[in-house]
Amino acid sequence: MMFKFLATFALSYLWHGMGTTIGYHRLLSHRAFNCSKPVEYFWVLGGYLAFEGSPLWWAAIHRAHHKHTDTPLDPHSPRYGLKNAYYGWMTKSTYPPHINPRKLCPDVAKDPLYRFLDQGGNWQRSHMLAASTGLLFRAGLWGLFGWRVALASTLAGVAMLQIPLLLNVVCHTPALGYKTYAREDDSVNVWWVALLAHGEGWHNNHHAFPGSARSGLKPHELDLSWLTLRMLQGVGLVSSMNEATREKHVALIEKGKETPPSI
Repeated sequence: MMFKFLATFALSYLWHGMGTTIGYHRLLSHRAFNCSKPVEYFWVLGGYLAFEGSPLWWAAIHRAHHKHTDTPLDPHSPRYGLKNAYYGWMTKSTYPPHINPRKLCPDVAKDPLYRFLDQGGNWQRSHMLAASTGLLFRAGLWGLFGWRVALASTLAGVAMLQIPLLLNVVCHTPALGYKTYAREDDSVNVWWVALLAHGEGWHNNHHAFPGSARSGLKPHELDLSWLTLRMLQGVGLVSSMNEATREKHVALIEKGKETPPSI
């Protein structure tokens, strides 16, 4: 029974985690690769069932974060309070004036499913819909496979929900990580966040190359999401991936936007 619980937790954490990293982040937020709608929905569903909320909302907030990184318009910069950076930014009732999802994410907003999940921009309704869907999914697991499977799946989803929130704080606190790229923002690479977040903790790399499907650039920077995308590309489920390359890295050095270490 314990093995079944642990196996369910591990597989659920993997799917929910990559649903967030591959689906919500690298695909919807950055369009770092192309895939078919069924493949897209598979990954986005993994994130949605981890209580990540409306995909349109998530992508709009993240694009606003990159547009206004560590300024007063950044939705969740730790410079303006740890409470707000971790969860306070989610408690608003609707989008602030400078974040218009239809303008920031016209590509995502074209999808009628994502517009429905966004509930007309009403954050409370969209969060409630996501939470209800996630709990109904676990109720179905309980009915089909028993309470242990349902509990393991729920815990995995809740655990994965914490990781992007944690990343917003830790990976924008310079004392907690290292910079490869000499950017004006506070983004840093943090190895243990990268392990928990399937490669998303290489955050300074990500801010240097936000459109890259690959975040771990040095040999020791394990990026499980990138390896998964490479595997999917190998079997024809993913195409046209953007990748941060050594040539792009050298170009940043020449422009004076990167510190000396090489990848």
